[in-house]
Amino acid sequence: MFKSKLSKTFVWILMGLLILGLGGFGITNLGGTVRTVGTVGDKDIDVDAYAREIQEEMRAIEAQSGQSFTFEQLQSFGMDRAVLDRLITQRALDHETDRLGISLGDENLREQILNISAFQGLDGSFDRESYRFAIQQAGLSESEFENSLREDSARSLLQSAILSGTTMPETYIDTLLTYLAERRDFTWTRLAPEDLQTAVLAPTEAEIKAHYEAEIDSFTRPAAKDITYAWLSPDMILDDVEVSEDVVRALYEDREAQFNRPERRLTERLVFGSMEEARAARGRLDRGEIGFDALVEERGLELSDIDLGDVSAADLGPASEAVFDAAPGSIVGPVQSDLGPALFRINGILEAQETPFEEVRDDLRTELAADRARRVVDSRIDDIDDLLAAGATLEEVARETDMQLGQIAWHEGVSDGIAAYDGFRSAAQAVQDDDFPQIERLDDGSIFALRLDAERAATPIPLEDIRDEVAADWKESETVARLTEQATDIANQLSEVSGFTEQGLTAREEKDLTRNDFVPDTPERFLEEVFAMDLGEIRVIPAETSVFIARLDAIEAPDEDDPEVQSLRSNVREQTNSALAEDIFNAYATAIRNAAGVSINQTALNAVHSQFQ
Repeated sequence: MFKSKLSKTFVWILMGLLILGLGGFGITNLGGTVRTVGTVGDKDIDVDAYAREIQEEMRAIEAQSGQSFTFEQLQSFGMDRAVLDRLITQRALDHETDRLGISLGDENLREQILNISAFQGLDGSFDRESYRFAIQQAGLSESEFENSLREDSARSLLQSAILSGTTMPETYIDTLLTYLAERRDFTWTRLAPEDLQTAVLAPTEAEIKAHYEAEIDSFTRPAAKDITYAWLSPDMILDDVEVSEDVVRALYEDREAQFNRPERRLTERLVFGSMEEARAARGRLDRGEIGFDALVEERGLELSDIDLGDVSAADLGPASEAVFDAAPGSIVGPVQSDLGPALFRINGILEAQETPFEEVRDDLRTELAADRARRVVDSRIDDIDDLLAAGATLEEVARETDMQLGQIAWHEGVSDGIAAYDGFRSAAQAVQDDDFPQIERLDDGSIFALRLDAERAATPIPLEDIRDEVAADWKESETVARLTEQATDIANQLSEVSGFTEQGLTAREEKDLTRNDFVPDTPERFLEEVFAMDLGEIRVIPAETSVFIARLDAIEAPDEDDPEVQSLRSNVREQTNSALAEDIFNAYATAIRNAAGVSINQTALNAVHSQFQ
């Protein structure tokens, strides 16, 4: 299992190198003098490896998010630091395996290389020329690749030794499961303002004043910064950006494959060394001696190894006609494919997609206009910075450019208008009285500059300005206080003999509820209160405008016969064991990093970063 997994890992590493084509990155772009971005102990962190990891991480983030990012944006998220940290940990492990004398022997190394499918010919045997060609295309020498394979194997062995047997005690699992899956039966009712025995009258002047003073924090304006800002966003100049019909149509044609896609098939392909082998396998399938999945497993493969995804007829070469004539769920072949005789399984049909230009014209024009507007905004940064550097005020900048002037009383919690941007809020938080305005960028391509005009301390709002609000707040608080007193009297009278009905209350019964369940018409912390109760306890639970009375009728342990509980136990065990293993590994990795010593070449890092900017 270990060998198979390792071989597949290196297949993907090798294919990644071929696709990225970054071999010789350091030579081409760094003048051949800088080959490392740092060292861990006696292990170098290769500049090419760092560049490849950066590019792979950028592509992975863009694939997951479905949008493009600049390197600067991803750098602000800490992407480059995460990549470097990962490589430091890898090299620390390599240093430690050397210290411990852990290595992959020549015979095992040979076996690993022979089993990597990327180096095999059509007959499944090792092809020396394929091996040499693939390694060269990846920008590696054979010794470099084989050394990487040895290091990866040694790291895997060390990690397995560290993480093996890391399991949480069963009592810990039981405790968590009890917390998550224990159930409660309870009865409850709600007292609303209309249930008060005596109505709450309007407050007196003395009561209003006393409530205002007691709750002065609620009636205080927070400390704030009076800020003037100048702001220019792409949307502000969008109407001024012209995009010709020819440019829009050119973008449509560039994305022809996105808007007009041929009919496709979700297909798996199982290739054989000869037509005789393929026919024999088909015969076993037809006689019911073996299923397709079992046939794949028998070949030492997984379904992911043979999955072609969605393919068009053009992708299948000589097998296209047979595959596209077959119905979903059927197995076709054996037929010749680009890789030799093969059986194909058709898992689904994706109909052809045709989107005429007229349907997407407006969306494409808006996209192009927004992109141009962002570039226009970006192109004006230097000129605006020059104005500010020359002493122009924000008001003067707004008069001489397209920037719009605004004022805001900013404090924590304000998120309207420009304060909706994290970048602006961070700048507003940091700005000092003696700071000069300078251009800052926002995530959507907007720019802004700000000036602190004044700082205001937290100040109570005069009572005469909010008298009605204070009176309404007093009435609400007084209503809940009286309801709580009334509910407490009722709770004291409730017992097994005198229940909710005997007290003239309309009660609701809940059965088998867990902490994760939801009870309609109750406050957010209602179930939390119920689960904190002892069996038979009656509790009064005040809420914002009403009061609840709850009685705990039964506590039920997790139902271990319930498949959902069994699945939950399994998930809890897996997650806690995984978390424990991760904590142990991180602690070990930190220790060996500190012991080995880490040195980073910031100049080399900056040189790599410049290639992505």
